[in-house]
Amino acid sequence: MKPIILLIGRNGQVGAELLRLLPQLGEVVALGHDQLDLSNPTDIYRTIREVRPHLIVNAAAYTAVDQAERDETTAQAVNAQAPGLLAEEAKKIGAVLVHYSTDYVFDGAKKSPYDEADSTNPINVYGKTKFAGEQAIRNSGVSHLIFRTSWVYATRGRNFLLTIVRLATEREELRIISDQVGAPTSASDVAAATARVLSNLRETNDRGFVFSKVTGTYHMSAAGQTTWHDFAETILEEAKATSHNLDWLTAATQGRRLIARRVIPISTEEFGSPTPRPAYSILSNSRLFQKFGVSLPDWHTQLQRCFVAESIAANLLAH
Repeated sequence: MKPIILLIGRNGQVGAELLRLLPQLGEVVALGHDQLDLSNPTDIYRTIREVRPHLIVNAAAYTAVDQAERDETTAQAVNAQAPGLLAEEAKKIGAVLVHYSTDYVFDGAKKSPYDEADSTNPINVYGKTKFAGEQAIRNSGVSHLIFRTSWVYATRGRNFLLTIVRLATEREELRIISDQVGAPTSASDVAAATARVLSNLRETNDRGFVFSKVTGTYHMSAAGQTTWHDFAETILEEAKATSHNLDWLTAATQGRRLIARRVIPISTEEFGSPTPRPAYSILSNSRLFQKFGVSLPDWHTQLQRCFVAESIAANLLAH
């Protein structure tokens, strides 16, 4: 009998990619917001008790950083309270939990990659609620893996990649922040790394996953670093150079040609964002590699995969 895996957030960026990979590891029950509202504790209790999973993978979150400042109640419910409830219910039935967190738990004052032992100091509501969710999981005593990642994007949903491609069909000049440094990370690479870790932890008798010796927090982001400005320039270079007919790119551009000619670097202050963000949020992934032998490719390599045929990208990701 295969272990039962409850995947929460099946329609999100990471969740949609996990849905392609987790069936190799067990029987997957995948739920979206319509089936499980994480802001409703009753929904959480009912779902866990009905499904009785061996493993819960929570790929859902309130990720609208600016909106979280105006809707802290919902951000708190989804990012902080729900993970704690999931952890408590998982512990009651002997399940284990995988949860995703963010580089925004750090304030960005450091000038070298953050490791898991560094002090956290989130500077916005999103980061504060995500860190509160981490703490709730730790305090529950459940066996867990918390994966912190950064600047996540995909060829679906709402994210920087799709925004830049769309804007490039509307404007000849894009003005993009150049003084925030991070590592853009593809949702497909996060999902692939997660699946590799879980495959190493699966019991040979198919009864579940053993986290007892590895429980804790790990950084899981792309190698290398860049700025939002340089990321935008690279996106446009790849988009203009691709020779593949890509459904996601056609949808993002609505079939219109790219007219953007220049990407102008601007400061965070010039951009005028209402929400503070870390100026530097590179994560050290050393612990992930040391413990599991898993590492993610350079951010540029990950981006390039988005602009090749899907069958080729899937083959590259498998290796």
